Amino acid sequence: MFNVAILKLKDILKYFIGIILILLIIIFVSKSLKENNIIEKLGKEFTLISKNNMLFALDKTIPVISNVNEEYKNIAKEDDIDNSQDMLQIMLGTQISSIKAMEKIEKSEELEKSKKESIENQEEEKVNGNGTENQTVANAETTEIITQNPIKDGSNTQIGNVKIKNETDYQITQDMFDTNDLVIDNKNVILFHTHSCESYTSSEKYPYTPTGNFRTTDLNFTVTRVGTELETYLKQYNYNVVHNKDYHDYPAYNGSYTRSLKTVENILQTTQSDIIIDVHRDAIGSRSDYAPTVRIGNEEAAQLMFVIGTDAGGLWHPNWKENLKFAIKIQQKAEEMYPGLFKTMMLTKSRYNQHTGKYASIIEVGATGNTLDQCLVSMKYLAEVMHEVIQ
Repeated sequence: MFNVAILKLKDILKYFIGIILILLIIIFVSKSLKENNIIEKLGKEFTLISKNNMLFALDKTIPVISNVNEEYKNIAKEDDIDNSQDMLQIMLGTQISSIKAMEKIEKSEELEKSKKESIENQEEEKVNGNGTENQTVANAETTEIITQNPIKDGSNTQIGNVKIKNETDYQITQDMFDTNDLVIDNKNVILFHTHSCESYTSSEKYPYTPTGNFRTTDLNFTVTRVGTELETYLKQYNYNVVHNKDYHDYPAYNGSYTRSLKTVENILQTTQSDIIIDVHRDAIGSRSDYAPTVRIGNEEAAQLMFVIGTDAGGLWHPNWKENLKFAIKIQQKAEEMYPGLFKTMMLTKSRYNQHTGKYASIIEVGATGNTLDQCLVSMKYLAEVMHEVIQ
């Protein structure tokens, strides 16, 4: 009995040790497989095989599923590009696209700028049967000559953009009157009126009773009032202006220039000046309807005209070339700023007392058909032009 019990105990112990060894082997193998991700890989392979077999079966069974699967694969490939494409190429492509976009914007801006400059710098000139001329000026103001029944131009000489009616035998050339060397040291301005009583067509704002053929002794309605307007505007630019308002053509018209000469000489004894202007009105008595007018923006202004004397009539006049040069300079600037403000300049044989100053001249403001309103407007623009040249 004892021996049998012993044998059974040994067998039990052997089996027990065997079981423990098997468990240890299982634990070791399991741990090894887990560390090498073999189970996970086998699981994925099994899942993939199962999935592929299932999709394959569906593709064969239902053809529409095959198309869906193809689209899904293409989408998956596009998504994979973000992870597999070279990042440098993506960045480079982005920069190139940005540069091209910027160049396109810059070209568009340059085109718009070019169009704008073309519109701003364009000058339109149109002359019709009534002598109307349209122009676009640099300061964005539109000027338009609106003279009805105009008098023939009659110019026979042109220096730059200035037309001249040369009534002398002198040959006028561009080289003779280069205004670039014109220097104005004395900026005092003398204004006077040889024909103080010259008046205009009555208007609602400025009605008057004539005391002659477009003449009146009431200086509030004559060229003397026009001179006062010019004086006011020039003083706003801080110029020292001496404006003489004496009668020189009343009570007698004859001898007007002799009397006005004495006036100017008296002024020069106390106020030295190079710029001496005799303000007149165009005296075309036979054309009472003649009203040389220019529209500047929304305003109507009487046109102006320089009359420059020479020594061609035999009187001493050493300043006439300087006088002409100054007038050309003023009119050139006027043509830049307000084209049409001045009519054709006249160069005459008479002296007109212009020997008294280095830059002396006659400026005729409008004609008998103009209103005082239009002439006063002209002085605003004349003062601006003069300031641009004198300053």
